[in-house]
Amino acid sequence: MFKVDDIKAAESKIKSGADFPEFIKTLKSFGIKRNDVYVTNGLSVYFGDDQTEQVSPDEYPDLLINEESSADKLKHALKIHQRGETDFATFCKQAADAGVEKWVVDLENMTCSYLDSEQKELVLEHITEV
Repeated sequence: MFKVDDIKAAESKIKSGADFPEFIKTLKSFGIKRNDVYVTNGLSVYFGDDQTEQVSPDEYPDLLINEESSADKLKHALKIHQRGETDFATFCKQAADAGVEKWVVDLENMTCSYLDSEQKELVLEHITEV
């Protein structure tokens, strides 16, 4: 069974969005199937085999989620984050400004869905395997 401490150790190696595929590879090696990240406070829930679930505590002070969602703002934030131009905290602030309530990483289908407060999908990304 995976532990939050193992996940935290893997997270500590992430410097920008460019490191995300390697992080995903590590999560898969732990047996994690899905990860939900709540933008408002950084709370992460990890789901594994046999209904295994681990919750990682809040990561940062609460962010206000923009009620007006914008896929264009989010796409821009993703683009610069994945090029390594922003850190995680900056990306989270930009995601909140774009109206993202949470993102869901599906490790079986290798996708990441960014959802607004109405659970409407703003962007669906396919995760590149390393």
